[in-house]
Parts: sequence; C-alpha cells; structure tokens
Amino acid sequence: MSRYVSTRDSSISAEFRSVVFRGLAPDGGLYMPTETPMLSNALESCGSDISFVELSERVLPLIFPDDIDERTAADVARTAFPFAPQIHQLHERLSVLELFHGPSCAFKDFGASFLAHMMEHYLGKGGEKAVILTATSGDTGSAVARAFHGRDNLEVVILYPSGRVSHLQEQQLTTLGGNVCALEVQGSFDDCQAMVKEVFQNEQARERYSLTSANSINLGRLLPQALYYLYAAVRLRPIAPEPVFSVPSGNFGNVCAGVLAWRWGMPARRFVAATNANDVVPEYLASGVYRPRPSVQTLSNAMDVGNPSNFERLASIFASLEMPMTEMMESEVADDEQTLSEIRRVHSSYDYFVCPHTATGTFAAEQYLSRNPNAHVVTLATAHPAKFVETVERAVGIAPEIPERLAESLQLPKQATLVPPNSTGLLEFLADRYGDSFRRSSV
Repeated sequence: MSRYVSTRDSSISAEFRSVVFRGLAPDGGLYMPTETPMLSNALESCGSDISFVELSERVLPLIFPDDIDERTAADVARTAFPFAPQIHQLHERLSVLELFHGPSCAFKDFGASFLAHMMEHYLGKGGEKAVILTATSGDTGSAVARAFHGRDNLEVVILYPSGRVSHLQEQQLTTLGGNVCALEVQGSFDDCQAMVKEVFQNEQARERYSLTSANSINLGRLLPQALYYLYAAVRLRPIAPEPVFSVPSGNFGNVCAGVLAWRWGMPARRFVAATNANDVVPEYLASGVYRPRPSVQTLSNAMDVGNPSNFERLASIFASLEMPMTEMMESEVADDEQTLSEIRRVHSSYDYFVCPHTATGTFAAEQYLSRNPNAHVVTLATAHPAKFVETVERAVGIAPEIPERLAESLQLPKQATLVPPNSTGLLEFLADRYGDSFRRSSV
C-alpha cells in the first residue's frame, strides 16, 4: 500500500484515503508521496495529439498505483474533467497553457474537481459527511465552491480576505449558497491561512466536524495538477522536447506540482517561478535565506502570499534529491506597473488578453528568453482575463468578453459572514453552523 509522509517527520505516514480527508499531517507538516512513479515510458508512448482525458486515464494508475486502478482512472478522468487545457502559441518560442476552461475559469478547477470526485467516492452512500475548510487568496475559493457545490456528503467553508479579491472572484465564491458557506475575514490571506491551520491543529474541532481542506496543502488537490504539465509536455514535444515552464506563483502549489511531474520523468529544462511584490521565494533563491513576512496587496491578488505553504514541499523534494533548488528553479518578480505594462504589451503584440497573474508569467518567460533565446517556454495561464476585468481594461483600454459561466454569478446576491482574523471566530462559526447534529465521517 502506498504511503504518504509528513514533510516534518517521515515516521508520520498515512494511506491516500486518509491523506485526502486529513489535509495536514498531525504535526502540522504537509504530506508527500514516498514512492516515485516513473512515467517516462508512458509519456513516450503517447502521441502528440493525445487528449487530456486519455492522458489522465493512462497516468493516474501510475501516480496512484494502490488507489486508482484502470477502471477507476477512466471514471475519474471522464467525470472530473469535462474541461481540458488548451495551448495557444504567442510566438515561436513562447506557448501559453490555458488552464481557465473549467467551471470557475481558473487552473484550480483541475485539482478541486479531482478532489471532490475522490472524496465523494470514498464517502460513498453511508450518510457520513466531511467539512471542507479552505482559505483562498482568490481563485481557490471559486474553484472549490464550484467543484463541491451540491454534493450531499460534503459541506464547504471558504475563508477569503475582505477587500482583497476581485469583485468577480468574490461573487463566484459567495453566491452559491446551499452547502457552500463563505467567511469574509477582516484581514489578509495569510490571516485566513493561519486560521485554517490553527483549527486543523485543534484535534477536538477536527474530529468533531471531520475537517479537511481543499487548498494545495491537501495532496489530493495538488497531485492531479501535475496532469496538465504532462499534457503540455506531450503535446508540445515536436517543437519543445525539453520545455521551460514559467509559473505564476503565490502559495507555490502549482510550481510544486510541476516539479513533481519532472521528478516522475517529465522532460523539463527549468521552472521559472513568477511572483509579484510578495517575493519571499525569489529572495530565498537569490540568498539562500527563507524569510516569510506579511503579504502586500497587488493587482495579481491570488499571488499575495507572504508565507507560501508549499515551499515546505519544494524544500523536501530537493532535499531528497540532494540538489539545490536553484539547479532546477529560478524566479522573476513583476511589480504592479510591470504587470499592467505586460498585459498591454501582450494584447498589443498578439491581440491576446491575459489576466494579471498570467501576465507575471509571460513577463518572466520573456525575461528568460532574453537570456536563453533558443529555449521554448510554456507559460501557465492561470485564470481567464475576464475574472480581472477592471485591471485588464485599465491596462488595455477595452474589456475582455466575460464568459457566460462568469456573468451568471454577477447577477446573484452575495452571501457571506464577516468574521475577525482569528481562529476563535472561525470555531464559533463552525459550532453555530453545525453544532452537535453533525454526523462526521469516520474516514
């Protein structure tokens, strides 16, 4: 049976089913797989015209050998992924991997949909429930809300920082109702994340409400994000046999998934972590000193993270390889003015809209190409530009068209509870919402 261990104490282990529902390890660490699936042969056997669903069916049993057989893989791939990445080539050396074609128009739809499917699969029809408790700096909340909305055995509580997400993002995560509750926290994303972590470390609360998370701290959400890296590598193999990936990075789960895909045999030349003014990891890569600090607000708000959780996972991966992180990763920082300028440049040059997060990625890609002109860079387009229509219109002068699935949420009333930035307020909400009648999961 495959085991997953804590980044802080390898003697703490669990099987995948437990990892999915626990989220954090008991010592506050993040779970990591102990086995390294080798995907090279499977990827080489894939034609460059393979579909995302077909690739997922092939590799999921290799990534989860004891948990997902071929039959389950086919069901997961076809049910969880009715949407797929698309590749748009900006120029000969730069491709954009569009990850915004899912229900919430953000890359996090992939991991959230997979996780929701697996949780529902494990809970079955026994009448037991679990509460998804998750913090968001923007897109996680809407992706989780959409993926888990209406599922009978799953309740969802989303914490987001008041005034620090776009209007459309807020509408997406606060208008569904039903089993999805939104808490508007009077603080930053770091406060939201700290509240979730503190409550998870409260054994009584975690057991009482069967709490789990759908953030990238949950390995069940992070691992499937490797699928779209694998897809891009196969599809682009004829023109980019060893691509560089430029990844807009906030909590660093997305780039961590890419590094794992590379660790498993995906060809990649390098990863460029693109950040905004919250440059904790770029500073580390330059100095070797990791110095988390309070986040600052920027136009690329989903990346406003001052203490990224998944840095711990990245450090664990490279420590196991006995390799400095800088051998495979570098970084670029784009401030707000550079972000606006890049949105404008991309639209002017290629008649193509990018969101402010994706703009940091294309900016980083062009910086890399200026030093390495023979490389081929794949920038991850993490969200549809219409999710940040005010910022894009400010940069370009015209607004991108809003997809119907986004426009619908703008017409619905906001449903959110204002809470202070501490775990006491969160615990009080859970008690008021669920009380003693909650029938927790035994998973």
